[in-house]
Amino acid sequence: MGRTGLVARVLLESTLPQLDHLFDYGIPDDLAAAARPGVRVRVPLRSAGRVADGYLIEVLDAGGVVLATLNAPVSGLEPAKDASFQGTLSPIETVVSAAPVLTAEVWRLARRVADRAAGNASDVLRLAIPTRAVRVEKAWLAAQEQATAEQDEPAPEPEPVPETEPAASAGFADYPAGLLEAALAERTRLSVAAVPALVALPDGRTVGHWATTMAELAAATVRSGRSAILCVPDYRDQDQLQAALDACAPAGTVSRVDARQPNPERYRAFLACLEPTPRIILGNRSAVYAPAHNLGAILIWDDGDPLHSEPLSPYVHARDAALVRQGLSGCALMFFGHTRSVPVQRLLELGFLGEAHPLSPRHPRVIPTEFQLAPDRQERTNRIPSAAWQVARAALADGPVLVQVASPGYAPTLACQTCKKSARCTHCQGPLALASANAVPSCRWCGKLAAGWNCVHCAGTSLRVMSLGTGRTAEELGRAFPGALVLVADGEHPLQQIGAAPALVVATRGAEPIPTGGYRAILLLDGEKMLARESLGVAEDCLRWWSNAAALAAPGASVMLAGVGGALATALNAWQPGAFAAAELADRRQLRFPPAVRVASVTGTAADVAAAVEDLADLPGLDVLGPVTTVDPLVRAVVRFNYADGDDVARLVKAAIVRNAARRRRPKGAAFRPAPTLKVRFDDPELL
Repeated sequence: MGRTGLVARVLLESTLPQLDHLFDYGIPDDLAAAARPGVRVRVPLRSAGRVADGYLIEVLDAGGVVLATLNAPVSGLEPAKDASFQGTLSPIETVVSAAPVLTAEVWRLARRVADRAAGNASDVLRLAIPTRAVRVEKAWLAAQEQATAEQDEPAPEPEPVPETEPAASAGFADYPAGLLEAALAERTRLSVAAVPALVALPDGRTVGHWATTMAELAAATVRSGRSAILCVPDYRDQDQLQAALDACAPAGTVSRVDARQPNPERYRAFLACLEPTPRIILGNRSAVYAPAHNLGAILIWDDGDPLHSEPLSPYVHARDAALVRQGLSGCALMFFGHTRSVPVQRLLELGFLGEAHPLSPRHPRVIPTEFQLAPDRQERTNRIPSAAWQVARAALADGPVLVQVASPGYAPTLACQTCKKSARCTHCQGPLALASANAVPSCRWCGKLAAGWNCVHCAGTSLRVMSLGTGRTAEELGRAFPGALVLVADGEHPLQQIGAAPALVVATRGAEPIPTGGYRAILLLDGEKMLARESLGVAEDCLRWWSNAAALAAPGASVMLAGVGGALATALNAWQPGAFAAAELADRRQLRFPPAVRVASVTGTAADVAAAVEDLADLPGLDVLGPVTTVDPLVRAVVRFNYADGDDVARLVKAAIVRNAARRRRPKGAAFRPAPTLKVRFDDPELL
């Protein structure tokens, strides 16, 4: 096998931090035509005949001159190679596929996002590029070859997609004339306050007003010859947006990239995004990394939802990835929501984002029961106060009534009847729960039954219910409203759409089905329990959950917030999420809590964490909390630093991680090397 003298620079698919750079390989004669930047390749490793998969990033000649690359002309992502090397390079073993699945824009995005979070670019590409489906890819390549063969001359730049029918105006009409269209054309950044209302589509389906607005913006983007990425938290939001797109988007322009899809279907949609035609790309958090021809807009719904936070390394939030991509591509970027997240509020106050509000400040009629002047305070703080009962009873005659509760299941929390302490499993110390009225208590962690349970504190044998889930609530409502249809909607009982017939709908937060015409009344229960969660953003989350539920109300319907008062109830009652976010941000600035500053958790052995933190000692404005013991012998330190120092902190921490991983040695006689202990996570939403 001859050698061409060409050099391929390859990024390996590896989780090892010391391998997060480009490796040089020779390109054999028989692979020279197929070895193009962006293709998957398989290359040999140093010893034991091992091979690794990777992506070809650059092709150089023997003198080190770049012939083809995914890097920007002056990117700074990789240092220039030393052309004086005179040795023999190992050859690429094979080009896995001729499909260039990695585009230049996605590569630069992955590299920048990984560097910002002290992670590996290959980990980001694992989110961006689905697992290969061979049959789907071969069919796509054949179709591409046939299309090329049918062309007598090179294809011109794609023309804007013709508008075959006028676009619907339900989404734009509620905003100042031309505001959203101008932001799209000028590629600006906006925080858009969604209209809290439902919209009936021509096919009879009902979706949120936000879905029609985002769909019409995406359709306008495609008609202008550019692509749009629509990123939403979960499948319920995707289905709403898909329905809205079906009503207004040009036919054949929507690609849905969803982790719930079968892999062949998802890979087929991904390959369609590689084609040089404008598309609407719809998906969850990983959609922000999808390839897009001539990207014109990134639209994100409800960026405060924790589902936008990536649980896999390098743990980059979809909002942060979108901000990075907007900076690289110059596209429009819009954040939609019924509420405003504190990070978006920070960007607004910095002037980095503009804001758009509806022309009419209409909002649901929210009534906190704490604001009512009942003489008996105990009555006002009941789980379902009498005022809420009366509203639900009257509304049930006209249509569906929503009852939002905190927890799924029947009785998710039990306690000892005698001493009132939480009932725990004798096997794993997990919390006990009841699955139904006649069920034996069981552990929520290990699932073991607790038939002969005894309290470890007082030796009591009787249990009492401490909190009610959807099942128990539905049971009680069924007795209180005899003859009424009672529906349950939670993770175990998914329900997305219901009609306009009278029904009591008991749902957990985020799982509320969408009714035709809206709910005639909404009861928001268990507010105190929701607020009891230990989290820095618990108030922000509760406001978002309640606002999203209130947006499902019919015009003029009452929304009863039970047992919650103070600033949070005032913000919901007056529908002023911006003022609440501003107050939250002001408090966090005083305390140096995120997002006023950036944070990173450094976890490992005490010596490793101390060494990593010591490298950061010279940076100004940086302070360290801890370390504290997590799981012995590991400790965790929290590093707080200014945004301007983020790149320096990430670079130094990444260097410490590489040193820690590279110094591992396999103990004599052992089959494997010990796993590295030093780990870092930037911007963890649950860190404080």
